[in-house]
Amino acid sequence: MAAGAAKGPASYFPSIEERYGRPIAEWKDLIRSSPLTRHMEIVSWLKAEHGLGHGHANALVAHTLAEDA
Repeated sequence: MAAGAAKGPASYFPSIEERYGRPIAEWKDLIRSSPLTRHMEIVSWLKAEHGLGHGHANALVAHTLAEDA
């Protein structure tokens, strides 16, 4: 792995931005503005309402909730 390469959930961020055309900051704002609070509820919501794949939704939620903890 290259020096400085993202690890964990953040390693998905470049492909998330490329595939869905929104910056990560926008996804995090969306997650934070959601009335949902439980990890899997938010993942399911991102998949159903925004068409994200499970891995991408899971990575965004895990990273955002960890930042906010």
